[in-house]
Amino acid sequence: MITGDFHGQPRQAAQGTEEAEAAEEADAGRDRALGVAAEGRLREVVRTARLVVRELTADDAAFIVALLNDPDWIRNIGDRKVRTEDDARGYIAAGPATMIAQHGFGLWGVARLDDPALIGMCGLIRRANLDDVDIGFAFLPAFRGHGYAAEAAAASVDVARTRFGLRRLVGIVSPSNVASIRLLEKLGMSYERTLELTPGDPVRLFGMAL
Repeated sequence: MITGDFHGQPRQAAQGTEEAEAAEEADAGRDRALGVAAEGRLREVVRTARLVVRELTADDAAFIVALLNDPDWIRNIGDRKVRTEDDARGYIAAGPATMIAQHGFGLWGVARLDDPALIGMCGLIRRANLDDVDIGFAFLPAFRGHGYAAEAAAASVDVARTRFGLRRLVGIVSPSNVASIRLLEKLGMSYERTLELTPGDPVRLFGMAL
């Protein structure tokens, strides 16, 4: 079951002093688990059985540098020329943060419930050269092969359907990226066609109705 507050929306205040104090303590415990103080709560999108999916912040710069310079990222997605934490903060501001401001969704960070350190990214992307929103995901090497990407991607599909009212979702993938193709198929997507979003760089497009 997928649970969690979208964009960190506050819960309705509990009735009665004891209930209110209990609710406040529960929220504080959640914040401590995420490594943030109550007054600086991260903007959580959704929770799954093992994961927290949340918006990225400037404090995630070191994670972004590590992920975007992973050889598999560069091979399958491309070199974004993000080499420093300043580069990474610019990437977050111009990419995920801007998309969230415009559309309400974007690429989000993924952490395990018991550890605030990010292990990957997953989310929904609105591209100018695609008719439909597509799903994206990428995880650090140490956290592949554990089902985390599939779990986060399934949660993102649910958010796309139930919170944003999307009726169709696609995924684009390098023809050689067998693992991502299998994940898209596991989500329920089927191959539709090959296209070039960048001249000379063909990708396979998978899609499904929601």
